Amino acid sequence: MTERTLGEWLAYLEQLHPSAIDMGLARSQEVANRMGLGKPAPRVVTVTGTNGKGSTCAFVAALLQAQGLKVGVYSSPHLLRYNERVQINGVEATDAQLCEAFVALEAGRGETSLTYFEMGTLAALWLFERAGLDVVVLEVGLGGRLDTVNVVDADLAVVTSIGVDHAEYLGNTRESVAFEKAGIFRPGAPALCGDLNPPQPLLDKARELGSPFFLRGRDFDLGITDLNWQWRGVDRRGQVVELHDLPLLDLPMENAALALQAYLLMDLPWQPERIAQALQGTRIAGRLDRRKLNWQGKSLSLMLDVGHNPHAAEYLAERLACSPLKGRRLAVFGLLSDKDLEGVVAPLARDIQHWAVTPLQTPRSRPATELQAVLAARGAPVSVYDSVAAALEGQCAQATADDEILLFGSFFCVAEALEWLARRATEEAANGNAG
Repeated sequence: MTERTLGEWLAYLEQLHPSAIDMGLARSQEVANRMGLGKPAPRVVTVTGTNGKGSTCAFVAALLQAQGLKVGVYSSPHLLRYNERVQINGVEATDAQLCEAFVALEAGRGETSLTYFEMGTLAALWLFERAGLDVVVLEVGLGGRLDTVNVVDADLAVVTSIGVDHAEYLGNTRESVAFEKAGIFRPGAPALCGDLNPPQPLLDKARELGSPFFLRGRDFDLGITDLNWQWRGVDRRGQVVELHDLPLLDLPMENAALALQAYLLMDLPWQPERIAQALQGTRIAGRLDRRKLNWQGKSLSLMLDVGHNPHAAEYLAERLACSPLKGRRLAVFGLLSDKDLEGVVAPLARDIQHWAVTPLQTPRSRPATELQAVLAARGAPVSVYDSVAAALEGQCAQATADDEILLFGSFFCVAEALEWLARRATEEAANGNAG
């Protein structure tokens, strides 16, 4: 067989199974058992939640790596390259490594049909198994109980937040979502929750399994001022541990607080200065991601955020309220058709003075005319563009140095923006060299 490129493998995986999403562990568990993929490292941290999974995983990994540990992180979806999903000590897996893993999985699965996500998750576990890691951090893709990540028993289960999203798979109440996410808990293994109002199914599952349960607001918490933030938590012995005068972070400090409690439960060295440095150095593209942009002689401010559900929009609105502007906030907005349009728009409507709406480069995109109709009904100034790039250019043209352009609504939206920024950087470099 001719060797496939990574792009060819991904195209093959997309048509391997009759449906893109097919919830259930039976197929993945069968293949994982056959290939010995049950424990990719001595310690496994599994992270689920409606929002905040990516930054929580990044904070946990940063804290562990600061101690010299070798850490694997599996996350999804990716923004620009599939390789982003599998990282070891912050370095993305290469095309060759991923292709090798897919070859192994293709042979190992036998007649078992797997989805794109199932194959990708098991390939990540295969790579982690061979990397001699100390800890693996696994981000749940959808739900928890029936997500492929759940073929691995977590030594530490983390729930970031509970909101209603993916209702067709997880149900349309916080309780039904919580039931699915509690599926990553294991008997006797610690579980953490960053939601200040955890639905009862989470509490019930922890009690049923005898899992020590650590709740934000009870066992750990944070306080934020204009200058810094403080943290309090408890170790496995119930002793209170505190951190004071931590530098403010660009990423959500609520998720940093959750990561700190997870780290504390691992009984690793507790060095406040090193911990603060690790948190401060954590970055993720597309999460409260502020950038500067030169546009036709103007220096403009741009913020990218992948927020795409009401819970994320509410959090984004809170963060924007903490950063008042001299000028206006101009939005670039695209959304998938299965997302709650009214629920996403409502928290941000007061903060945005002009909207540029656009379809996304996926068949799942909501038409820009629908976005326009909902915003126009609210009396919001709105313009329609045929692409994210065109919408960005439209907002840049009218923006001043006192304004901020906020691009949000989807991973697809942020990915297109990052590609546009990369093209501009390449063009500027070429023009500079030509000069």
